[in-house]
Amino acid sequence: MRASDSHEVSQLNELKIDVGALTFTAHYVLAGNIIMCEQMPIFGGYAGGLEETAIVDVAAHINAFVMTQATWHLDGPIHVRWGITTAREPLAVAAHCARAVEANTHLMLGNQYYTVAGPGTLMCLLETAAQAITDTASGREVLSGVASAKGVATNKTTGLEARFMGEVAHAAAGMPLDKVNEILDALVKRYEKDYKTAPAGMRFEECYDPVQIVPTEEYLAVYDEAVAVLQELGVNYKYW
Repeated sequence: MRASDSHEVSQLNELKIDVGALTFTAHYVLAGNIIMCEQMPIFGGYAGGLEETAIVDVAAHINAFVMTQATWHLDGPIHVRWGITTAREPLAVAAHCARAVEANTHLMLGNQYYTVAGPGTLMCLLETAAQAITDTASGREVLSGVASAKGVATNKTTGLEARFMGEVAHAAAGMPLDKVNEILDALVKRYEKDYKTAPAGMRFEECYDPVQIVPTEEYLAVYDEAVAVLQELGVNYKYW
């Protein structure tokens, strides 16, 4: 790796770190590397409810820059029941935390994307859109995604989810917060009832041409459907 690449060190839940991570950190600091410190507070876990988890999340951000001399922090509040970042509560935690940190510091913040639905599905893209809008409106500089199907299924991540994440972020930039909240409430309502029956989605080779590395017409049709939903909700979406 180059010194200019992000070198990751991960904190443990909640607000803990192990000796191995400290060893990595010492090496990265001495080498003059870019350090990305990652930690994902758990809503409904040790931290507690929404407000408590938001406080822990802010503390985790500060700890990242103090403990590991991070160049930037990668967040990712996650739901203890569903194991995703796109549920209503983790989105609220991430938004309140980022707004607080951005209002009082010049630190660089990122957020990870874990959807419950797999690629090639409308639900996956709508989950992605909800978080992209949340992160953009709350001032995060880095969007890191998308780990579809909770990031645990083999060959269940493609570039089209990342493209959608970026395009939605562009569309949401500068949107008034009251409008953002209205859109997010309507958007999350479209998929939060389906967590238990979320579609597994397709494997990479099923929704992409594995030779040309381009999405299939079937997946592009799903993409267009997701765009139509956002436009219906009032997002000024356009293809870039």
